[in-house]
Amino acid sequence: MRRTEIAPWTENWFELYRKEEVLLTSIFSNDLLDIHHIGSTSVPQIGFAKPIIDILIVVKDLNRVDQYNDHMILLGYKPRGEQGIVGRRYFSKGEGNRTHHVHIYEVGNINIEYHLNFKEYLMNHPDEAKTYGELKLHLAKQSPDNVHLYQDGKEAFCNGIVMKAMKWASEEKDNREENRG
Repeated sequence: MRRTEIAPWTENWFELYRKEEVLLTSIFSNDLLDIHHIGSTSVPQIGFAKPIIDILIVVKDLNRVDQYNDHMILLGYKPRGEQGIVGRRYFSKGEGNRTHHVHIYEVGNINIEYHLNFKEYLMNHPDEAKTYGELKLHLAKQSPDNVHLYQDGKEAFCNGIVMKAMKWASEEKDNREENRG
């Protein structure tokens, strides 16, 4: 079973993302619409994260993603199919010591908004981001040898943030439109 390792946030995570972004963009270039650094390593305000770079890729047609599996394997990724989330393709890099997760969705999938709004919300609400970082530390200390218990422990908090983030993003959009009018 993998250990739950939490590390202090570091600027190096941005550089690790940028390097991988170049590689992934070259692989998916014909189908890629957008690519984003997501997850805790993308939000300095959280303060702590598992040192795994989460990457969100938006594609035109999800059905075409599987044709890139061999290219991803050459980069050290393991294709994992939907991995429990319908409408996603998921890849992990690093067997015992994970370094990257790639989440691929077709344009229009609601999970894209969930991920991006979650990130933006925490970047704009540093107190909640800090609380999330403290929760991550607590859970990692509580169950260092069981990543599933760690994930389960933060699920309710994350679901609450997603709901707040979606509402916040909608209000922000309304405010921008109102200011333009």
